[in-house]
Amino acid sequence: MTDETRTAAGSPSRREFLYAAGAAAAAAALPARAAAEPARRTRYAIVGTGHRGSGMWGAEALKRHGDTLDLVALCDVNPQRAEAANALMGTKAPVYPDLDRMLDAVKVDRIAVCTVDSTHSAVIARALDRGVDVVTEKPMVTGLSQCRAILDAERTNRRKVAMAFNYRYSPKLEKIWSLLRTSGLGKVTSIDFSWYLDVFHGADYFRRWHRLKAQGGSLWLHKASHHFDLVNWWLGADPVEVSAVSSLRRYGKAGAVRHTHCRTCPHKASCEFFFDMTATPRLMALYAGPAGADGYLRDGCVFREDCDTWDTMSAVISYSNGTTMTYSLNAFMPFEGFRVAFNCEKGRIEVRDYERQPWEVPYETEILVARNFAKDVERITLQKLPGGHSGGDPRLLDAVFGSAPVPEHLRVPDSRAGAMSCLTGIAARTSSETGKSVKVADLSPLAGL
Repeated sequence: MTDETRTAAGSPSRREFLYAAGAAAAAAALPARAAAEPARRTRYAIVGTGHRGSGMWGAEALKRHGDTLDLVALCDVNPQRAEAANALMGTKAPVYPDLDRMLDAVKVDRIAVCTVDSTHSAVIARALDRGVDVVTEKPMVTGLSQCRAILDAERTNRRKVAMAFNYRYSPKLEKIWSLLRTSGLGKVTSIDFSWYLDVFHGADYFRRWHRLKAQGGSLWLHKASHHFDLVNWWLGADPVEVSAVSSLRRYGKAGAVRHTHCRTCPHKASCEFFFDMTATPRLMALYAGPAGADGYLRDGCVFREDCDTWDTMSAVISYSNGTTMTYSLNAFMPFEGFRVAFNCEKGRIEVRDYERQPWEVPYETEILVARNFAKDVERITLQKLPGGHSGGDPRLLDAVFGSAPVPEHLRVPDSRAGAMSCLTGIAARTSSETGKSVKVADLSPLAGL
């Protein structure tokens, strides 16, 4: 049994935790403090100025909502990277090396958290303590105690956390949500869900800090929490029990040769996973020069022996509505995409998605709706849409920063959604490490969330 599975002495009771979670939710529902004030531009800052922070939450957010947003500060432990981000975004926001120094100097309404996963909770909780709202990249946390710290900070400070679950906003994934409610197939009895990361995107996690469980919580948290949130949202249900197995088959010590990083590697001519970062000026600006300040290698070798994140993962998960899901994630496939099938009381919805593949496909997503005893199948094809995450990123930015009302099912996910997706991942990680099935209710009082 790991520390993740034990309830520490003195932990709050289930009833106490329910009260805390309810209070946090009530606080999040309160009108913003500025509601009674004259309308003004939102003052926001980015914490973590790498590719995602300076891209979606920087350049894209300003391009889409620059009429109502003021980027007032950048915060990064590597100020050189923050200055590079300023140059790429065409901004001149002041740069700070830590959150408190930034908030002491600049008035901020909201921060976007785009730091290393293991630091999310500390940044979020501190911002809430300083009276600042937060939108955070997933996963919200990498450990159980971090969930409680965030909920306590929300409740105490009457501030709120928004989760950047952009997959919910992808039209193709919203279509699945809709079909589950309108197809007339009845309740979902089981789900078959497989996600495929290709030898480019999948390998990229093993070049970076994600290769270390201590920093990313494993891909059960960094990547799969995205998928677990989708299932929670699709079903309108919570995870109950998880049994998982995981292994490292292709990266890390599985490699025959290795080096520190690709640019100086003596094996680059023969390595299938060689990554030429010099061909991408944006990455060179954000990571090559600033590496002198912190030693971070964006083109790190995928075969470094310190890698302890799994690349091959499978789980069986049960949900509060009686549905069971078999799930797998593989990080070295010849194509990128997913397959998901919903076995229902009166038929089946089957989805095949192609995000990137070496052969030509006339559409990005194909959905088959098959009804029991029917002679024909309903076939739906969806084309690829512009914008990151298949059109999800711009729609998420609109939901977070825009003023137009959104449907109830597309309201920005809150800290509860962030916690429930992470609980699934933590349970899967714990099961993989212990060889035992894990009941979410046994993880901690967070089961009452």
